Amino acid sequence: MNKTGFISHPQYLKHDTEPHPENPGRLEAIQRKIESSKIHPHLIFPEPRRATDDELAANHDSGHIDHVRDSCQNGTRNLDGDTVICPDSWDAALLSAGAGITAVDQIITGQVDNAFTAVRPPGHHAEKDRAMGFCLFNNVAVAARYAIKEHRLNRVFIFDWDVHHGNGTQNSFYSDPSVYYSSTHQYPFYPGTGNKDETGTG
Repeated sequence: MNKTGFISHPQYLKHDTEPHPENPGRLEAIQRKIESSKIHPHLIFPEPRRATDDELAANHDSGHIDHVRDSCQNGTRNLDGDTVICPDSWDAALLSAGAGITAVDQIITGQVDNAFTAVRPPGHHAEKDRAMGFCLFNNVAVAARYAIKEHRLNRVFIFDWDVHHGNGTQNSFYSDPSVYYSSTHQYPFYPGTGNKDETGTG
């Protein structure tokens, strides 16, 4: 039987965004379903680590990283009209980005065969220089950069399964031949990107 990792952390529930649609209830529903499923006894539960500033900076401008940190610490409530934060959001965001890194390490070292990261805040709308659409940092982009740098992978494939296009992930790798990004989404839903002609330049 394949070894499947399920990576999550209680800190994600402290990213308080109520009454926003992306709130702790979303993750709690996933966790309840997993806990009551037949696969739960067969899962492995690696502990996510926090992404470092250098790991975030592989995909994000340092000014953006500082802005998110300072905004959380200063009690700012909104980074934009869609992206709500609280003081605990900074640590949750580090653990959210770090979960993808943990998954990469676990899979490549053979501790698990595959992994699911149940995290929040989410990531695929976050651009290199700004938060967007509920997302603070682009978790999967950070993980892909880490896999290429630390594990010397030549190619990474990202498949984005969401009704919304992952603009931030696409833009991170639009001219990068080492990462192939593919998205299933309903165009032209938010954020209005992801036209069939957007095929990259790398």
